[in-house]
Amino acid sequence: MGSEVMSEAEITVRRALQLPALRRGLPEVITGEDGLDRAVRWVHAGEVPNIASLLKGGELLLTTGLGLGARPSEQRAFVRKLAERGIAALVVELGARFESLPTALVESARACGLPLIALHREVPYVSVTEEIHTEIVNSHYTLMRRADEVLRRCTDVLLRGGGASEVLRLLAAFTGNPLCLEAPDGSPLYAAGPDDGGAADAEPLQAWEGLREKGLRVDVPGGGHGPDAVRARLVLLPVNAALAPVHRIAAERAADLLAVVMLQSRQEEGLAARGRGDFLADLAEGRISAAEAPGQARLLGFRPGAAALLPVVMRLPSGLPTAAGWALLAQTLREELATLGAPVLLGVRPVEGRVPLVVGVREGQDRDGVADRIAEALRAGVVRAGLDRPAAQRPVVVVGVPGDWAATGPGLRHAAEAAAAAQGLTPRLWYDARRLDIELLLWRMREHGEEGMLTDFVERAIGPLLAHDRTARQPLLPTLEAYLASAGRKAETSRDLNVNRQTLYDRLARISQLLGTDLDDPQTVLGLRLALHARRHTERG
Repeated sequence: MGSEVMSEAEITVRRALQLPALRRGLPEVITGEDGLDRAVRWVHAGEVPNIASLLKGGELLLTTGLGLGARPSEQRAFVRKLAERGIAALVVELGARFESLPTALVESARACGLPLIALHREVPYVSVTEEIHTEIVNSHYTLMRRADEVLRRCTDVLLRGGGASEVLRLLAAFTGNPLCLEAPDGSPLYAAGPDDGGAADAEPLQAWEGLREKGLRVDVPGGGHGPDAVRARLVLLPVNAALAPVHRIAAERAADLLAVVMLQSRQEEGLAARGRGDFLADLAEGRISAAEAPGQARLLGFRPGAAALLPVVMRLPSGLPTAAGWALLAQTLREELATLGAPVLLGVRPVEGRVPLVVGVREGQDRDGVADRIAEALRAGVVRAGLDRPAAQRPVVVVGVPGDWAATGPGLRHAAEAAAAAQGLTPRLWYDARRLDIELLLWRMREHGEEGMLTDFVERAIGPLLAHDRTARQPLLPTLEAYLASAGRKAETSRDLNVNRQTLYDRLARISQLLGTDLDDPQTVLGLRLALHARRHTERG
């Protein structure tokens, strides 16, 4: 496993030299000052020439030098074998064998980069061993407590209804680095960053692509044998800081938790869909540039080639679907969209209740025809996922304008806001983002605390009519709505309302009297149309 791991919360050679037992020996660092932050895994004392064969690496070796050999070649070989074993440091007590350290020993240690320490006063090795081992045990206990705290927080998230993506974000925040959950075939399922706002942060997908071979890898067990033994792999990426042993421990514990969570059906699809949704949201909000977007999209399996990119957003009614239903919805939508025969990048954003997607559109294709097919596929996916509702509660689909990567981000943002503004409109298969600008303007006013202004405008424009309808046997507001929808064409309005001409004329006259306006005046008509739009937004508040 290629990884960068530092010795945070473990005892180092430097720390060992500061402990009373070794400090009493008046330690002097002869070589290897740069290696004093190596982790000390254990302490070993010995005086035999072949002691290197008894070591596993990471030991602090204490010796009086009796096994070093008398000849320079023996001393060089002794040090070289210790360095090859990867010991933390060699500590030689002067007096019993050497008054000063042999030149060959020092030169060899310097060449190997091995910390070499001389003790100028005799110390009881048992005291050194006990003191350092106590420190090691305490440091491991500290590591375990920190890892347990991360596991507790992850468990709390799951108990509150969170999923694997929330666990991964918690782990990324704990390590201070991006991480990625890979499928067994090495493709990215979900990439998460620490989200600390640091300037050194990299996009998680970019970090994964560049550092995946250097990352710390932890298997998420699958519970089976052979190809099923691994469900996924966690890859911790050393971007902002080196990885510490506690990060490995926390990752291993999180992997066991993820294994349980991912036993639920379609967890991989749900995670991958959230990852794609995060990418599309970052693109919409300008956190990913147009230059970076194609490369990251390729990592997510989206290769549109020279096709134009059509931004689409589907917004679902509040509470639809449940947390467990997003994975199923993502799968059914992708399966239905596959029938388009066009490249599609689809993600989910459960917090916002949105499904953003980008579709590759060939030159010469009719946008409205493509939009019809996309909306029909989305509708079919919703039905298959068991999320069909009455027309008034069905998802809203908004389609933007085809363009390049530079236009796709703003197009997704516009479509997302327009989808929020379009909730409650007369149901349609899909809405054109360009034709929702009035709705979007009014929605933004409400979202920015201007609802009072909208309410006042509605009251001034159609308040008397609304007051009349609250007590009248025959409400007049539907007549006004039909009249404005037909652009003032009375014959068409009569047919839509299924009333005769004279009845319509009487109703329009009554409306004009109540409002004190002329329904043939263009400015009046414009104000009334805006008031009807604004009323819908004030009532939704």
